[in-house]
Amino acid sequence: MLLRRLLPLALAATFLAPAALPARAQTVIPAGCPTSKTLAKLNAPLARTAAALRGGDKVVIVAIGSSSTAGAGASSQEASYPARLQAMLRERFPAADITVLNRGINGQDAPEMLARFDSDVAALKPTLVIWQSGVNALFRDNGLASADALLHEAIARVKAIGADLVLVDPQYAPRVLADDDSGPMVRLIDQVGAEEGVAVYHRFALMRDWHEKASMGFDSFLWKDKFHMNDWGYNCFARDLGRAVVANVESQQRSAEVGNAGGTAAKSAGLPAAPALPMSAAAAP
Repeated sequence: MLLRRLLPLALAATFLAPAALPARAQTVIPAGCPTSKTLAKLNAPLARTAAALRGGDKVVIVAIGSSSTAGAGASSQEASYPARLQAMLRERFPAADITVLNRGINGQDAPEMLARFDSDVAALKPTLVIWQSGVNALFRDNGLASADALLHEAIARVKAIGADLVLVDPQYAPRVLADDDSGPMVRLIDQVGAEEGVAVYHRFALMRDWHEKASMGFDSFLWKDKFHMNDWGYNCFARDLGRAVVANVESQQRSAEVGNAGGTAAKSAGLPAAPALPMSAAAAP
């Protein structure tokens, strides 16, 4: 009798219990960002950004781009790379007034970004512009052929408003790798940056290292479309970009301190020594 009463309850528990996912359907998200043996470096000084931080002025960073700037694939806007970059920089410089504004729009490329430059970038009076480029151009006719002139125009527009600039190259993802122009596009962005004397952040190389050197599958850092990043990917990208910005700024700070140390000529001229940047006492990320 007791057995007959318990059997229906046991069956109900079996059917109502959540089924475990097959092992191959589960995605293993790494706990932390891989430690790179070589720190990311920006190959041009962010002079205005360093001066603003040194002088205690407000720092406005505008991130312009397409869907991987907007945050496609992220679980929320707070998980997009501009939001994660803002959090990282505020943690590092807690006394500074730093804002990172997200001006990414899905599907756009350089022509559309240039068309809205005045309202979405120049009107915000940025200290630094982070320009994500080259991705959607790969999926357009003559995208590579027209990229050179568009990049030069973008750089000229940013220089005209007196802001620092960092170009960000495409993501390392199957859809990008499948395009024969992806390698030439990455090289072109690097070449134009060198010609114009502006910094280039190598997102493609960072993500390639995740895949090849850290032996991470694409599912670990990309969304289910195998194109956009997931929360982990955006966070680790933002942290590495942030480290590169911080290293660039600190390098200029050290140069300013060396230039001011013991400078009798500067003293006689009444020039103030460069104050230290308001850095967090926490360990570097």
